[in-house]
Amino acid sequence: MSDKKYQLLKKIIIKGRVKVITGLHIGGSNNSLSIGGMDNAVIRNPIDNKPYIPGSSLKGKMRSLLELAYSNIIERSMGNVKYIGNDDPSLITTKLFGSAKGGESQRPSRIIVRDGMLLNSEDLSNTELLYTEGKTEAVIDRITAAAIPRQLERVPAGAEFSLNLVLNIIEDEGQSDEKELIQNLFKALQMVQDDYLGGSGSRGSGQVAFIIEEVYEKDAEFYTNNSKTVENKVTEYTENYIPESIEVKPKQTDNV
Repeated sequence: MSDKKYQLLKKIIIKGRVKVITGLHIGGSNNSLSIGGMDNAVIRNPIDNKPYIPGSSLKGKMRSLLELAYSNIIERSMGNVKYIGNDDPSLITTKLFGSAKGGESQRPSRIIVRDGMLLNSEDLSNTELLYTEGKTEAVIDRITAAAIPRQLERVPAGAEFSLNLVLNIIEDEGQSDEKELIQNLFKALQMVQDDYLGGSGSRGSGQVAFIIEEVYEKDAEFYTNNSKTVENKVTEYTENYIPESIEVKPKQTDNV
């Protein structure tokens, strides 16, 4: 078997904000739950106690929606665990998000989704809880019609989190899928906007909007030649890749 050659062509860095349209619930630990406290707490940074969006939550939602759009879903049984997905290396979803499955299907993820940090905590200083709100819901007994109340902790509408994505463009035996990867990254973000993020989405939570502010391309020479200046190409990406449904607000800066 001949060795395969890979080369990093560039890193595409996409920065912006995630705006919460309806209350957002991404579950965390209830270790500090007290009597009368929330049944379902949000995940928080243990240092400053601020809620955040785990990169794994956003990345997983992007992948699942894109796989569903392309019908790249196969249900397999692995012991007592149901696994849903398709690790075919020729699929764009596998190329973009990778595969941890061994053998020929194993692929590294081309996309890095960083944790989203709360940006406007000062706007949430008067919330019911620390940066969050409580939403009371009711589970209805289908037989007796009795209502069983429960409380859900949510980050309120209007909160904003950082958005930071990195897309690695790698040449594989003289081939790269740059255009296809970029287009499908933004398609996945568009579908998250039209779906929901976190839990209880079918009951009104988790509607978000993405705001793209910066797009930088750093080729391999940026790192090997120690270059320090790159251009914000958000206008170019708006014309060629970013769907109209995703808001773009370029930042006026040339350095990153």
